[in-house]
Amino acid sequence: MATAARQAARQAIEAPCAWHGRALAARDDWIWRLSVAELGELDAALQGARRQDIAWPEITRESFPLPRLAARLAALADELENGRGLVLLRGLPVEDYEADDRKRLFMGLAAHVGRAVTQSVKGELMAEIRDEGAGVGAARGQMATGMPGETFLSSRARVHTTGALRYHTDRTDVVTLLCVRPAKAGGVSNIVSSVAIHNAMLERRPDLLELLFGDYPRSRFGEESKDPSRVYHLPVFALEDGRFTSHYSRTYIEAAQLIPGVPRLGDAQIEALDLLHALAEELSYAMTFQAGDMQFLNSHVTYHARAPYEDHDEPARKRLLYRLWLAMPNSRPLPANHAVLWGATAAGALRGGIRASLP
Repeated sequence: MATAARQAARQAIEAPCAWHGRALAARDDWIWRLSVAELGELDAALQGARRQDIAWPEITRESFPLPRLAARLAALADELENGRGLVLLRGLPVEDYEADDRKRLFMGLAAHVGRAVTQSVKGELMAEIRDEGAGVGAARGQMATGMPGETFLSSRARVHTTGALRYHTDRTDVVTLLCVRPAKAGGVSNIVSSVAIHNAMLERRPDLLELLFGDYPRSRFGEESKDPSRVYHLPVFALEDGRFTSHYSRTYIEAAQLIPGVPRLGDAQIEALDLLHALAEELSYAMTFQAGDMQFLNSHVTYHARAPYEDHDEPARKRLLYRLWLAMPNSRPLPANHAVLWGATAAGALRGGIRASLP
């Protein structure tokens, strides 16, 4: 299909997931609070797992029964796929539990939403998001930029700093974060509907929108590989059976542009990415985490970002989040060309995550 014909065929996506930040700020029905009875049920399931000596990585929905809360968590999964694509579950008393029990609770609750997939070549199932200091680049990935004394941090390294994170998706149907300890100041979580960005770009610059449906080269550096020349191609926006998906991180795109032999982005392609970012800022909602908050985001229809933060000096008070990546049994189909990143593309498939090491 010619470009002009494709542009003419584009339509705004009318769905609950096409929300604007100002509308989200005006209501709180996307914030679900755990009741006293639900907290009691969670604690009872935790005590059962402890009596059976089930470590947190081995917890399943069968070994962590939640007879009442399970129905609410099923509704949460439906909201993520067919509603707004986000839910904030609030009120887990993380301060009442030691680290292993917090992880049991988080894993047990999440097991009733989806299935956790690994987040690194080392089989990391639950990431601990904290500032790792000056050595994070050497530990988690950095590369030379060609400028004296300047290095380019991988996306994985940037997560473990106090710096800002740009709008991006994770390689999973749903990403969920549990706030154990918030920052001393800052660290606001910015969330935005990628569907709303699509619609706004269709209205303002359909020519640039069309470019985002074309392939952009991305580097696997910092994820599967220490070799930045491992590159794949994927569009930023895509549709399959009428369902929208976006996978985006500008860091992976920029890393690919540092690699000799990778096709250079054209000025219009860069302009499209710049407009995407500007619209994300315009349409986003800023959320401040409280201890015990669990943020669930459907990666296909949302982006998330983080403001820089100031941490506490005392190690026991430093900012700490737990992160799980969930493959969802009710997920949407993906285009066949997304297999390069997701593995399986069928609706409801076990997919996403980082499963195998590359040289």
